[in-house]
Amino acid sequence: MKHLAITSIVLLFLAACGQEEQTAPAVEEQPVVAVETVDAATDVVADDETVEEVLEVVEESAAEPEANEQAILLAQADTKPAQQEWQFTEGEHYHRLVPTQPKIGGADKIEVAEFFYYQCPHCYTFEPIIKGWVENKPANVRFVQVPAMWNNALVLHGRMFYTNEVLARNGIIKDEAAFNTAVYQEIHRRNNRLMSETSIQKLFERFGVSAFDFDTAWRSFEVDQKMRVASDLARRYGIASTPTIVVNGKYRTGGAEAGSYPRLLELIDELVARESIR
Repeated sequence: MKHLAITSIVLLFLAACGQEEQTAPAVEEQPVVAVETVDAATDVVADDETVEEVLEVVEESAAEPEANEQAILLAQADTKPAQQEWQFTEGEHYHRLVPTQPKIGGADKIEVAEFFYYQCPHCYTFEPIIKGWVENKPANVRFVQVPAMWNNALVLHGRMFYTNEVLARNGIIKDEAAFNTAVYQEIHRRNNRLMSETSIQKLFERFGVSAFDFDTAWRSFEVDQKMRVASDLARRYGIASTPTIVVNGKYRTGGAEAGSYPRLLELIDELVARESIR
């Protein structure tokens, strides 16, 4: 009788564990899998899916969580980051480029690109403002300037910009930024439009560049390639005015959309923050 009672209890227990699989064929008894206990000193993945799985296991087993487990779950719920509040609105203050477009640099940093041209009075005004921002930009940001090139005059000045960049990289021009400032001064203060290769070469000579070095860089494959990339990006980004800012090949904006240049800097910071938390 004692053996019969034990056998009945075992059969009842097996029937309760198999209620969820009533239509499945009989299978061999599976080995018991040990359940690891949660140690308060170990890390627990704090995402909603994991927490839900833990709660489901507790509910199915009809067991109450240990005190240390409950404390961990409550701590996880309390430390979820608050939703970020943004002050600028897509479609009003900036436009989203869909799909996201290529950049000049790699994916290691968030790229802020300024499209400009030297004869633009707004670019002349914005130049010291954006350079001040660059001096204090976040460490994960790369700033690049890209010359707009939608007519022959801009193409000529785009070649001047990239010739300066190549000569500076080769150590022939010692101060790349000083040359760019000199270009703005020539155009907007001295009324020297720099509309010929000869006038541009004379400006390079003031920075110690020989005629040979100028000609070599001016007609180089590297400058040609940089100009092709700039022209392609302007088309991809839909650049129609200057100065225009594009953040990470994804967001396009400018002073008109932001409302002012100080507000534009705030908008750039916000777009960089959006990209930083992705």
